[in-house]
Amino acid sequence: MNKKELLVPLYLGDGAAVSGLTDQTPYADGDAVRLSRMYDHAGADALLLFDLSENDTQHDASLALMKEIARTIDIPLYAGGNICRLEDVKKLIYAGCRKVFLNFSKESNIELAHEASARFGKEKILACVKTAEELACAQAHGTLLDGIVLLNDLCVKDREDTLAYYIVADTPQQAGALLQGSCVQGVASPAFMEESFDLMEQKHELRLQGIAINTYESSLAWEDIKTDANGLLPVAVQDYKTQEVLMLAYMNREAFEMTVRTGKMTYWSRSRQELWIKGMTSGHFQYVKELLIDCDNDTLLAKVSQVGAACHTGNRSCFYRSILKKEYDETNPLKVFEDVFSIIQDRRIHPKEGSYTNYLFDKGIDKILKKVGEEATEIIIAAKNPDPEELKYEISDFLYHVMVLMVQRKVTWEDITKELARR
Repeated sequence: MNKKELLVPLYLGDGAAVSGLTDQTPYADGDAVRLSRMYDHAGADALLLFDLSENDTQHDASLALMKEIARTIDIPLYAGGNICRLEDVKKLIYAGCRKVFLNFSKESNIELAHEASARFGKEKILACVKTAEELACAQAHGTLLDGIVLLNDLCVKDREDTLAYYIVADTPQQAGALLQGSCVQGVASPAFMEESFDLMEQKHELRLQGIAINTYESSLAWEDIKTDANGLLPVAVQDYKTQEVLMLAYMNREAFEMTVRTGKMTYWSRSRQELWIKGMTSGHFQYVKELLIDCDNDTLLAKVSQVGAACHTGNRSCFYRSILKKEYDETNPLKVFEDVFSIIQDRRIHPKEGSYTNYLFDKGIDKILKKVGEEATEIIIAAKNPDPEELKYEISDFLYHVMVLMVQRKVTWEDITKELARR
């Protein structure tokens, strides 16, 4: 069953989050990246990003924000605003936006929808409308679109349609009625932007109304989990990106059910004999990404997004003291790439005399590009040799020079891996 979505609208103006389409005052602290991360953690299914820039400088600032947001969060971005040509659509997609919406109040954007749909695929293109006439126009061009963003409720909830409708409603109370429509895929509301608004609780209310919505659900009932004599389940906690082991804690039934309901890791304190939400006092919350059970159903592995430090000492992980170690080669490929990348970054910030890396940075982008091209050619030549050793050497050389290029142009491995994962 296709799950309905709760989307958070976020308005970008002059490099910051602003209050609305017609209100350019900063929203909260104006930190769009922090707000986006908060909405992701709170349970939003996607962000609706509105670029309200009025000139090229502001537009570039909005694009830079979108790129940083896409690097920071896991939920999709649907974005639009200040789109005049195909290049603008491409920039939004390259910035990390899953879908781009075109303002159908501009006649030129209807023709642009034809170009964008043909170039990037209709699954990436939405129309944005605010009047019945614009809606009718978008529906007439439905073969070019994946869906329509409605800036108000234009009574489409009873419509049978292959298009997905995303409605920006005035109040969250409208969400239930709107999402009952078979063609309504998602609802957004300015109320969802408020830090005090409980998106997960809203989702549970919608579930009670019989609406298929994205909430956390365990495929295993608590009764099927084996606990110790005190009714407790040990939980190993791991960073969902780096796989670093962060801590070990325990859950009772109430803690487990609260974790599933809220998406925040909740434990049972054996010393205090009470329930505790990790981060409630420190702000170092752990947001659930995945829960796994072991083969005996008696130990949980929680993969989480950790805010700040997991350990009460201020260390990232509780396991920060080594008491025995045998030397070994680090073979985690991403860690090797990150370590080399960090060294290259450090050379740029702290130049070292005689460093070949600093020589490349001093010579500039043209020299770096020349070396990347030369090393790519060396790979082609080495690949004709039946002995793979030369190929390994040349690929390593190529990757090093590519990393120099990445540092020069401020692209990270996280950017690359996220783009590959999206594909």
